[in-house]
Amino acid sequence: MKRVQNESRRRFLADVGRGMLVASVGTTVASDLGLARASEQDSQRLDFGDLEPLVATMQETPVEKLQPLLVEKLAGGIDLKTLVSAGALANARSFGGQDYTGYHTLMALLPAWQIAQELPAGQQALPVLKVLYRNTARIQQTGQTKDKEVLRPVKAAEVSSADGAQLLQTLMHKGDMDGTEAAFAGIMAASNPYDAYNDLQHIVQEDTNVHRVVLSWRAWDILQLTGEEYARPLLRQSVRFCVDNEIDMNRRKRAPSGIRALLPRLLDEYKLPTSASGKVKPETKWVDDLARQIFGASPNAAADAVAAALAEGIDPEAIGEAISLAANLLVLHDGGREKSGEADKPAGSVHGASVGVHASDSANAWRSISRVTNARNRVASLIVGAYHTAGQKGRVKDDPYLTRDEVESIETDDATKLATLLREAVEGRDQARSAAVVQRWADAGHSATPIFDALRQYAVSEDGALHAEKYFRTVTEEFAATREEFRWRHLVALARVSASEFGWPAPGRQQARELLRV
Repeated sequence: MKRVQNESRRRFLADVGRGMLVASVGTTVASDLGLARASEQDSQRLDFGDLEPLVATMQETPVEKLQPLLVEKLAGGIDLKTLVSAGALANARSFGGQDYTGYHTLMALLPAWQIAQELPAGQQALPVLKVLYRNTARIQQTGQTKDKEVLRPVKAAEVSSADGAQLLQTLMHKGDMDGTEAAFAGIMAASNPYDAYNDLQHIVQEDTNVHRVVLSWRAWDILQLTGEEYARPLLRQSVRFCVDNEIDMNRRKRAPSGIRALLPRLLDEYKLPTSASGKVKPETKWVDDLARQIFGASPNAAADAVAAALAEGIDPEAIGEAISLAANLLVLHDGGREKSGEADKPAGSVHGASVGVHASDSANAWRSISRVTNARNRVASLIVGAYHTAGQKGRVKDDPYLTRDEVESIETDDATKLATLLREAVEGRDQARSAAVVQRWADAGHSATPIFDALRQYAVSEDGALHAEKYFRTVTEEFAATREEFRWRHLVALARVSASEFGWPAPGRQQARELLRV
């Protein structure tokens, strides 16, 4: 994504003038950028300019009529990118990062669009329609439209660009929602989305809630579709999530996460980021050893190990790879839910909000954020990511779920036969056999592409307890970023999770397939 630098942004404003910019982007978007007059900021509803009619459609169309209307719009020339952008803005305006199903849906929108790009032309709308259906259904279930929307225009506070991160932390610690929002608006007005996102990370890093970090990452990542002009309303969700968590923590008299004090101490002790040259490319064994260390260590020990590695000049990509592999071990060692808490997550299941899926999604988010932020946040995100991933071994089994005997029970290496066995195992909800077939496929040296193609259909068709799209993209990205010796662990885990989630079709799936004639 192209970064708008401070100086170029000032030149831009000087060239076009405040009035022309407000006219071009709409008064409320301009307000979100800190550009509109005070009277314009008194508006009671965010307005998204040219996208506003489509955003309102996403909120107000009865859900049973939504998909026919969206398919009609696609036929009329609107593309999936525009639909996803409008859906994201409708979600942000309605929920503001403060509804469980709502922010899970926001986090699934870009993964759904990315999955769509991998499908045949006639099927590309399926994953997008699936998540947009969920989006509108939740908005209407909660009634959060018009006068009940969470995000409203907010007037920007005067903020020095040098004090933004510290000010956000101070106001968040007080549980001051309005003050933190006004400060973030001021940061956006005084700088640009990239710098504001870096300041935002200082409050994201103060706790290790999986939704805190994944929402922060997905709200940034989706700007590649919406454009940076919508950065403020989308990133505000993360601000509100963090402050809301702080308010809840204070109300319950719960102590802050240990990472809050540990992170600044480690940055100081190891002289980070100055000492992090990132030039040392470690051997394969080093990465595996660090992954297993993080998997078995306490959060403090894991964070210290990563900080020390960064100070030794180890490549951050290799450290992120180890964190991801440690999270993957949690999937591969998960014994499954001991009892059923919900109908779509029975005893023995590992999909949805399971320890391994959550850990993998959060590790992916910390790693992704580290790649797009400044030097300080690059190292801080990896330290917090290690802290977040570690300390969970007690929630899984000592021995791996998949045994070598299970793999060797698959008596063929033929790709066609293995593909049939995989389909039967997943649709038979046999987690062990599904994982074993993929491991056998890997042992035979076949290409990963047919496995991704086979498992992608379940990420599209099944509900996945709100996690199917995100976790599929997590595995896709981590497989690509992991060295050959270890990458198949991610696909083995995906096969297991796919078998676990099979049998609970996504709401609206059948209607979408009929409309698209697939």
